[in-house]
Amino acid sequence: MAESHDPAEGPNILTRPDGATIAYRRMEGRAPGVVFLGGFRSDMTGTKAVALEDYCRRRGQAFLRFDYRGHGVSSGRFEDGTIGAWADDALLCFDRLTQGPQVLVGSSMGGWIMLLVARARLARIHGLVGIAAAPDFTEDLVWDAFMPEERARLLRDGVIEQPSDYSAEPHRITLGLIEEGRRHLLLRAPIPIDCSVRLLHGIDDADVPWETSVRLARQLTGPDVTVTLVKGGDHRLSGESDLVRLRATVEELLGR
Repeated sequence: MAESHDPAEGPNILTRPDGATIAYRRMEGRAPGVVFLGGFRSDMTGTKAVALEDYCRRRGQAFLRFDYRGHGVSSGRFEDGTIGAWADDALLCFDRLTQGPQVLVGSSMGGWIMLLVARARLARIHGLVGIAAAPDFTEDLVWDAFMPEERARLLRDGVIEQPSDYSAEPHRITLGLIEEGRRHLLLRAPIPIDCSVRLLHGIDDADVPWETSVRLARQLTGPDVTVTLVKGGDHRLSGESDLVRLRATVEELLGR
């Protein structure tokens, strides 16, 4: 695998065995490191990712953010992506670009990816922070929400478009995303992750209901799991008070 290392020329690049490229930014520092995992159609330039990098720089903490395939400046088409493919990207970055114990911070879909990575690399997980974590969203919040005619159209055409509150372009939901996502569902059984977990969720989240975080907390087998519900909080939780809360939550897990 090839890797570029000059941040002045833009993001560094990690090349997968199949030739696909993953864009990332990494900051050296002390352990535990912090890894940010973005959401559905989000990229590593988002407010929370950049704020966490600034926080880790001030602390001298190692930090990593990256774009899944089909996101940001990584290669590939978004429509070709699946939960398994994006989790594989995250595992590749975790294995190649981090050392020692890590705190994973997952936003929305990144909360699902975070759990998949943690389950696969338990020995190196120091703690988890979910921000409006959305495990199983392809089934519970997309497929289950479709009207019968929408399901029929997706099964017939292989893709369906939905309006987005965050972009002028609609979400393109593929049948492959739904069907492959069923291989990675987590909330149907106990989740054997026993590190410290902190789940932040806005009560006014219009995309992922706060009950998802409560359900996740019940399914995690570890004893140290806390859910914080934010009155008036939306899905992004990226306002200044939200960032203060996020930094404090990460600091709790890293230790002062």
